[in-house]
Amino acid sequence: MLKEIVEQYSDYEELLIANGFDEAVIGIATDFTEPRLIYSVKKCIEIMVENGNSYSDALDYLGFNTFNAYVGEKTPIWCHDDFN
Repeated sequence: MLKEIVEQYSDYEELLIANGFDEAVIGIATDFTEPRLIYSVKKCIEIMVENGNSYSDALDYLGFNTFNAYVGEKTPIWCHDDFN
C-alpha cells in the first residue's frame, strides 16, 4: 500500500516513513496541513516479532521510541487496530 500512496501523493513534499514498517501502512490522512501516513500498531508489533523480538519487547520499544515520538506536522498516525 505504501508504494501506491507515495505515487498518488508525489506532488507533496516527502511523507514521513517509519523505516522497516512499510507493510504496516494502512492508509493516509489528508485532513491536516500535510498528509500523514497511518500505520497499524498490530502490524508494527508483528513485524518486530517476526524479526526476533518478543511481543513484550516489541511493545515496549515501539511505545517508547515510536508511538510517542512527535517529529513535526508529518508525524505518522499510529492506529490501534487490534480489539479482539
